[in-house]
Amino acid sequence: MTTATEAPLPTQAAPALTGLHHLGLTVRDIVASEAWYARALGLVRAFVEPHATGDGYAVVMTHPGTALFVGLDHHPEADREMFSPLRTGLDHLALQVPSREDLAGWVAHLDAVGVEHGAVSEGAEPVPHAQVVLRDPDGVPVELFWFGG
Repeated sequence: MTTATEAPLPTQAAPALTGLHHLGLTVRDIVASEAWYARALGLVRAFVEPHATGDGYAVVMTHPGTALFVGLDHHPEADREMFSPLRTGLDHLALQVPSREDLAGWVAHLDAVGVEHGAVSEGAEPVPHAQVVLRDPDGVPVELFWFGG
């Protein structure tokens, strides 16, 4: 069920956006998370970036040949609790795949590298779509999503 709310219309047009540049995820174990994102999604380390304040840093990973960047953030004072979509903030991460066939290829890849995932779910409304959900070491749901629109 979808619940819509009426938002006030802006009085002027917002400046342009060109897409999502990167996503930063606070992780409990940066070594385990980097290994998982490499194995599961084929991401590679682009660089390590110290945080502007404190002793934390981010391992920034990318999918070669794309503009996708995921920062795995290490905060020494983080609470180390497992992810919950019931806390304010991130609910899930959805990554688009080019075709339904590519989604099947991802499932085969995940099986080959031993990454647990759910079954592919498909729908026809509002347009054909399909997804498979896996969870990173912190429990963040990662959707591999094909949208046939």
